[in-house]
Amino acid sequence: MDDWYPFWLSLRVATIATLVAGTLGISLAYLLAKGRFRGRGLLEAIVTLPIVLPPTVLGYYLLTNLGVNSPVGRAWESVFGEPLVFTVTAAILAAAISALPFCVRTGRAAIEAVDPRLEAAARVAGLSEWRVAMRVTIPVARRGLAAGVALGFARALGDFGATVMVAGNIPGRTQTLPIAVYDAVQANDQTTARTGALLLGGIAVVVLLGVNRFSRVKP
Repeated sequence: MDDWYPFWLSLRVATIATLVAGTLGISLAYLLAKGRFRGRGLLEAIVTLPIVLPPTVLGYYLLTNLGVNSPVGRAWESVFGEPLVFTVTAAILAAAISALPFCVRTGRAAIEAVDPRLEAAARVAGLSEWRVAMRVTIPVARRGLAAGVALGFARALGDFGATVMVAGNIPGRTQTLPIAVYDAVQANDQTTARTGALLLGGIAVVVLLGVNRFSRVKP
């Protein structure tokens, strides 16, 4: 592969997207695991949508809501002087939204698996709910939370449909590695396609090995 820009761009996009999805995802996971409020089921369904929606449909929704004719798109352009769509920022948003459900669902399962007796003991000791969460719940659930974030990273790195819809396929600007692989196949450039596919597959295997390790090791 002669041009390594798509690879480095994919790592950059996936890393930032994972930071966003991980932070928001763990917060939502805790809210869904511990909260009891009206609309909880609807919130969980909305968060899960990116898993079940076709990526191009998700990309269409993003393009519609972030485009130059949308309120968000107009506000972004008025502040930053350029459209939001067809930029690296749009690619990060698409990857973050695709990764979010994996962080939330895995994180929620990890939080719900924490022994409630540990949390009860912390409350008896006088800790507030916030301190119970930060000193007991999150540390005990850390391996499951890390596994969810790792899965989110793998999903963000491999995103194609939503990214190409909202960020486009601009070589040297928004062309991520999955899109570059697609282009290489279309151009019958088997060397580039094979190299890109091996890179993505290798990273995915490493991530899954890490997730399996987190799942097996006791806290």
